[in-house]
Amino acid sequence: MTNAQETNVKQEPLSEQAFLDTLINLCDDLAWGRPASEDRLFALTKEGAGPKNYVRLAEAFGMMLVKVESREYHRSQLIADLKTRNAELEEAHRLLAERNTHLMRTIQENYQTKKIVGQCEAMRKVIQLALTIARRPINTLILGPTGAGKEVIAKAIHFNSPRREGPFVAVNCTAIPDSLFESEMFGYVGGAFTGANPQGKAGFFESADGGTIFLDEIGEIPLQIQAKLLSVIQNKVVCRVGSTRSVPVDVRILAATNRDLRAEVAAGRFRQDLYYRLSAFSVELPPLRSCPEDVCFLIDRLMEKIPQKYGVPPRSLSGEAFGKLLAYNWPGNIRELENVLENAVALSESELIYAEHIHLEGTAPAPLTLKERLKREERQILRQTLAQCGGSRVKAMELLG
Repeated sequence: MTNAQETNVKQEPLSEQAFLDTLINLCDDLAWGRPASEDRLFALTKEGAGPKNYVRLAEAFGMMLVKVESREYHRSQLIADLKTRNAELEEAHRLLAERNTHLMRTIQENYQTKKIVGQCEAMRKVIQLALTIARRPINTLILGPTGAGKEVIAKAIHFNSPRREGPFVAVNCTAIPDSLFESEMFGYVGGAFTGANPQGKAGFFESADGGTIFLDEIGEIPLQIQAKLLSVIQNKVVCRVGSTRSVPVDVRILAATNRDLRAEVAAGRFRQDLYYRLSAFSVELPPLRSCPEDVCFLIDRLMEKIPQKYGVPPRSLSGEAFGKLLAYNWPGNIRELENVLENAVALSESELIYAEHIHLEGTAPAPLTLKERLKREERQILRQTLAQCGGSRVKAMELLG
């Protein structure tokens, strides 16, 4: 039979049962939104269902149109929602970028060398040297006693350097166990050791790429890590624990210590070649006791900062408390001064800090005479009465008679 003859053969209409089965399957397709359902519905009309099934066929067409319209509506709603979410994300990204820019400017302003407290000759020289070093891409060793402000100088160098837009990563070498030094410094790949993150982790050097890494208490680094640190400085690449792939890093190194590294080198506890790599330039901070004129300026600066930090009203020092602070030699340097003032702010219940709120190490108070005890009790009663009267001296005098 030819193709023309096949075309002329009239197709028999579907039986009612076959039509119903096909319609049921079609409705099922429509219910699930399958893409072939519309094509099947049109094919069903061509097969000739018979007049008595046209009503059912029309219902199927109606169901298809409702489904299509519903899908189009939901699609348009989804697109509108996505556009709204995208606009919200763009706005959030803009606000975050503005806040980051503001935060970066604030940090840079806070660590401008002109804002570092230092009136004594030795500290002025340190500040000037830090500004000079900041402009040169050289590794620097910062020396000085504990609490003298070595990290403040390191941040001042970073935020006044061409790398100011890059990260500043501070590493406290005394806080890292010997067994974790390598993985923390240089990172590791997933499965490198028991308990390792399956995704791996970048080390401090990778995190500081494009910026500055500050290695505080560099003298505490184990000898075996010193050799790897030397390799990183020389080759400017790191290799994660468990990997053989080298990762290039562009990092400026600032190191600090309160130890005599020359003596450590002589004793065999610190590598000589690493010492020379780190100390291309050196800055030595004076202890606070050698700059007594700076104590006054530091107290003023800290008494502005500490109440803001703890969300309490501003505090002032009594003359006796101020004199007690000036007479102390501060073996713990600026860090000890800050701790003492923080404790004093926390202990004082009024806006004035008295000498008894100042607790200094190794300065146990001498026994008071009877006259001194009476005077102290009298001051305490006066302070309590003033607080009770809301600070009004007239009311306090009336109350005390």
